[in-house]
Amino acid sequence: MPAARDDDTPPDAPLIADRQRHDNECTTGSGTLEHSGNTFIWTLTVSACISGLLFGYDTGVISSTLVSIGTDLSGRTLTTLDKGLITSCTSLFALVASPVAGVLADKVGRKNIILFADALFIAGALWQALTSSLWGMILGRSIVGLAIGGASLIVPLYISELAPSHLRGRLVTVSLLFITGGQVIAYLIGWGFSTMPGGWRWMVGLGSAPALAQLVMLAFMPETPRFLAKIDREAEARAVLRKVYHGMTGRPEDLVTDIIFAIRKELLDEEEAHAQLRHSPDSKAPFFINPTLQSLLLHPPHARALTISCSLQALQQLCGFNSLMYFSATIFSLLGFESPTLTSLSVAGTNFLFTIGAFNLIDRLGRRRMLLLTIPFMALGLLLCAVAFLFIRLPADDDKVDARAPNRNPYGDPIPRLPAISILVAMIIYVANYAMGLGPVPWQQSELFPLSVRSLGSSLATATNWLCNTVVGLTFLPMMDFLGPQWTFVCYAAVCAVGWVVVWSIYPETMGLGLEDVGELLRHGWGVKESLHRVDRQKVRNRSGDEN
Repeated sequence: MPAARDDDTPPDAPLIADRQRHDNECTTGSGTLEHSGNTFIWTLTVSACISGLLFGYDTGVISSTLVSIGTDLSGRTLTTLDKGLITSCTSLFALVASPVAGVLADKVGRKNIILFADALFIAGALWQALTSSLWGMILGRSIVGLAIGGASLIVPLYISELAPSHLRGRLVTVSLLFITGGQVIAYLIGWGFSTMPGGWRWMVGLGSAPALAQLVMLAFMPETPRFLAKIDREAEARAVLRKVYHGMTGRPEDLVTDIIFAIRKELLDEEEAHAQLRHSPDSKAPFFINPTLQSLLLHPPHARALTISCSLQALQQLCGFNSLMYFSATIFSLLGFESPTLTSLSVAGTNFLFTIGAFNLIDRLGRRRMLLLTIPFMALGLLLCAVAFLFIRLPADDDKVDARAPNRNPYGDPIPRLPAISILVAMIIYVANYAMGLGPVPWQQSELFPLSVRSLGSSLATATNWLCNTVVGLTFLPMMDFLGPQWTFVCYAAVCAVGWVVVWSIYPETMGLGLEDVGELLRHGWGVKESLHRVDRQKVRNRSGDEN
């Protein structure tokens, strides 16, 4: 603990001063801090992101698998309902796993959740590869869903608790690069095995290989310093922090002490807040509700963080993006493309390339601004899709697609090429802007929550993502059947419009703030104006630093 003081200086004043000086070094570049990070932090990030690769691979590979299975499962062609069950069971079980993983992460640590997820990835991939029935496939996809639910929660949480504040946005976005890269790999493998009899078994089975590699890496991965500090293993937390900041500042030990002190102070503040909440006459929660959950729901700063993170995660899915990832090959089959799987690769490739753009901009342009700039273009892409579908006659049952002639629909009519190509271009516009905004930004959710509720809050936000993912997976094909593609895409565009208003109203800018500082923005309100003023002041400091 810091030494006692004889004057009236607040006990956290040196911490504030040191952090302000440290932030000035980060933002102006005039200090000794290196912006790119060191080998240790990048190695840990890449090792953790193998789970993201698995996440992306298993969500992307199902698109190619659905058009390659044929009659291999239960001796019949898959119906629309079968396809919906196979895709939605993954997100349903991810929904179940994410809150459970959040609770376990506070008990067994972040690292061990990655270990459990790897075991489930391996079991699910091999089960899918060996099954010969529809329900066996659904079981295998459900096991993979449990793994994805845990991985989608824990990887951003693990990285955010390790990353320096000036790199946190970029390092968390690396996990999105691995997810989108996994989807690209899935489409390439799907294309490679699409003409091989039973090739879909290789598509799903190869998902076990990265999980086996990560199991080896786990032996060298530490627990996060914030979790170690929380369970009173401060010496280990300090050791990890020294490695994280090695070579990035001229005063690493002082910075480590400041961070440990900030974590302690945050935990004490949260403990006091919980005590006040328990004794508050306004607290009406039943006695059986977990105190942490009660704090998330009833303590205003925590409730605001939960509202923002859940809203962003819901918007990320209800805008319809994963309908493209799950069913893009099916859509391009309906549109008469000769190689629907290869055409789908253009969508996945766009997602990957523009996620690289998000990586470069998220800690420069800011989370809030990226959303406000990209969501309108997503809506534009969806509306262009709706207009183009007006000129294409689609079958009432997509199971007939396999019987059609190339470039013709099941009625024998030629499919007009211009509207089909227009749909592809519109989807690329939509995906490019999604990858720059709604793809990476909601996964910055961990930074909104203080340490005491970070794991559970992140897990509830992730569960919201998977709940909405399940809804989209179950409803997309029925919406295409009953509403038609035009109104389906109009509905998704309307969601984007509502989401833009929500972002503008309640989402503050968190770029550059330390994890222990973000909570201050939400203490007395949504913090939007305060955060924008802080960004303006930061720009002034940057200009002053450049002039000096």
